Amino acid sequence: MRGRGLFATIYPMPRTGFEDFRFVRLNAEVIPVNPTEAGLYRHYGIAPILVDAYEPDDIIAGVADCDALAVVSASLPEPVIRSLTGCTIISRLGNGTDKIDVETATREGIVVSNVPTFCNDEMADHVMASLLALARRIPAMSRHFYAGRFQKARDEGLSLQRISSLTLGLIGFGASAKAVVRRARPFELKILATRKNMRAPRDEADALGVRMVDLGTLLAESDFVSLHLPLTRETHHLLDASTLKKMKPGSFFINTCRGAITDESALAALLRSGHLAGAAIDTFDDIEIFGEQEAPPDHALARLDNVILTPHISGLSVQASRDVAITGVENLVSVLSGRWPHPDNVVNTGVRPRRPLKEHEPALFDHRKDNALHLQN
Repeated sequence: MRGRGLFATIYPMPRTGFEDFRFVRLNAEVIPVNPTEAGLYRHYGIAPILVDAYEPDDIIAGVADCDALAVVSASLPEPVIRSLTGCTIISRLGNGTDKIDVETATREGIVVSNVPTFCNDEMADHVMASLLALARRIPAMSRHFYAGRFQKARDEGLSLQRISSLTLGLIGFGASAKAVVRRARPFELKILATRKNMRAPRDEADALGVRMVDLGTLLAESDFVSLHLPLTRETHHLLDASTLKKMKPGSFFINTCRGAITDESALAALLRSGHLAGAAIDTFDDIEIFGEQEAPPDHALARLDNVILTPHISGLSVQASRDVAITGVENLVSVLSGRWPHPDNVVNTGVRPRRPLKEHEPALFDHRKDNALHLQN
């Protein structure tokens, strides 16, 4: 069980130029500052105020009068955003910004930044690990072994399909999906993909051996369906009961992006009925992974033995933690220095910032990744 309410720590820093800024870093207890992030704060002379809060009122109390805010997993709804009367940047130490009221931040003149590609390799690795575990029924076979059901395992093994005879469908064709393609190709899977703009050039898909199809075709033909979409108004429950029923009977579902893209109750029903053979889920709509308390989940998906559930760890690694710290702090330092972050890292590109910002200057961060390893000490 984690501590309730507001938890805050202030780290003293030497005077180097940023000491007059009030910088708050949320999620300080549930996702602590890692060595690279701490080293970068020391390097730039930033004195972070570390706050752990979950409810809007507690967050508002913790972020009062801040000039900049970094957040990992906390929700920042409209009341929180509107309370940030002096804030110039919300630096999301991660990719998705569905928990941040970006529209309100834009109206308030607050730059919202993120780290869009920091864990593509990790997510792709997790998707492939899930695919292989589902295809070979590894969790079930392991349970049979520990129960001494050796013959049952062999009998069920006779129904397994050769992976090279199967089809993988990717809903979304961004960087993480392409990383999955590069891992799936050596297994000789056939690969389909769909995306919002089906008129976009297909040169890259063709080069990767991916056939672009509409969503209905992908669901009907794929033995594995993997989600690679951001959570938006348009994608919320994109895979509802009627859409999920279009999946090929006996197929598998993998979700490492956002739980709310899927109707989890409908997914559980199709898994119980046997229409779907299994699923691997790493992110959830109805299970709070980053809340105040930890407890075994009481959820329909958790009561099924043909489902692999992991607590949103598909993007984690030593390298991903380093990369997200480097770029997240870069975004912060850029704005506090009066400059735009790298254009790829600005979520609300139409924002008119509270303080005028100059053009991004890459030279500010030359050799940052090589140096970051030394900053940990």
